[in-house]
Amino acid sequence: MRFLRRSLTGVFLLAVTVALIAWAGNMVRGAVAARMNEEPRSFPQRERVLAVNVLTLEPQTISPQLTVFGELRSQRTLDLRSATGGTVIDVSDDLVEGGSVAEGQLLLRIDPVEAQAALDRVRADLQDAQAELRDAERALTLAADELAAARAQATLREQALTRARDLETRGVGTTAAVEAAELAASSAQAAVLTRRQSEASAQARIDQATTRLARADIGVAEAERNLSETEIYASFDGTLADVTISPGGRVTANERFAQLVDPTLLEVSFRVSTSQYARLLDEAGALMKAPVTVTLDAAGVSLQATGQITREGATVGDGQSGRLLFARLVDARGFRPGDFVTVRIEEPALNGVALVPATAVAADETVLVVAAEDRLELANVDLLRRQGDDVIIAVGDIAGRSIVAERSPLLGAGIKVNPIGPDGPEPPAAPEMIALDDERRAKLIAFVTEGRMPDDVKARIISQLEQDEVSSDVITRLESRMGS
Repeated sequence: MRFLRRSLTGVFLLAVTVALIAWAGNMVRGAVAARMNEEPRSFPQRERVLAVNVLTLEPQTISPQLTVFGELRSQRTLDLRSATGGTVIDVSDDLVEGGSVAEGQLLLRIDPVEAQAALDRVRADLQDAQAELRDAERALTLAADELAAARAQATLREQALTRARDLETRGVGTTAAVEAAELAASSAQAAVLTRRQSEASAQARIDQATTRLARADIGVAEAERNLSETEIYASFDGTLADVTISPGGRVTANERFAQLVDPTLLEVSFRVSTSQYARLLDEAGALMKAPVTVTLDAAGVSLQATGQITREGATVGDGQSGRLLFARLVDARGFRPGDFVTVRIEEPALNGVALVPATAVAADETVLVVAAEDRLELANVDLLRRQGDDVIIAVGDIAGRSIVAERSPLLGAGIKVNPIGPDGPEPPAAPEMIALDDERRAKLIAFVTEGRMPDDVKARIISQLEQDEVSSDVITRLESRMGS
């Protein structure tokens, strides 16, 4: 009995096992057959469309601005120096750093004792020279009178010699008398010569006295000028800087004690490159009087003044490059010499150009143009100027077309884009609504129910499908996932 019971149990278990294997095989066969009989599912590949910012190229007339840095300085600056040395006895209250003075204002007075003494000495020398001249004139008058007397005596001696010779000819006179007369005439002529020499000496004395008097006059003029230079006055209206003197101090000759600066006559010096300088030349090769704008930004306060280029530096300078230019400013309120400022130079206007962001132009001077079907294509442009973060390009053949404003490595020729204008993307059009029949609606609801979606997404889509009319975008998206 035990053997029979165990045998029956084994047969039963074997039968159950075979039945389970057969059932499992049938299920596998059914799944394979169902899979083989299913329609193939295909998911169409959609092209990637990138959104890009675009702008339209409109030909314009633009005046480029060249931006450089420069330094302000005064066109009228004077070093105040002392022509004479001495002790400072009086100083103006305005002779301080930053003091404002007017033209002709007394700034400094030096002790005039030494200068006055020197003037008194040269005046005494002048009186001596005048007295010497008067004495020489009197001596000349006496020498002229003595010469006249000597000439009269010589005339008489000649007459006596003539009578003595006449008497000797008639036999009345003697030879000794004639010789005595000749000797007397010769002595008279020698006396005339001596008096002439005395007169010449007197004339030379007058010339020397005149020269001495002129030198004395020069000495007096110099002494008077030295005395006047003990008082120093302002040559023009201005502001004082680098003041180094005070009452009681001592200055030496030619010592600089302050600097007088005119803050109203300002100019800016700035350096440009050779290529930038070439753009500022006219057809004749001369530097244009281009307008400039000078800006000083200090702690959020912007000072601004306008001016005009006036000249250029004569040489480049050791270790320098480019050209040094100068511009005179007009109504430069708040500016001071030494300010480091930003200079913007207005260049001649360019026609048929456009101002675009620098990110729109590649290094090879190409831009991406939006062509037909919103696809990109490359176009060459001429880069004319750089204006900070923008560039000026020649519009040329692409006038009126849209270009990409911000290029990226993802963009290239042939790529389809979604252009976004400066005013932002256009609002999307309202989706088309479609009325579904019962069979199509049931098929879509079954696909959503069996799909691998979150429950809340399934509920939202099914609620849309149960409406009388459904958005065409929703239907197209679901049917594309279902396959054909």
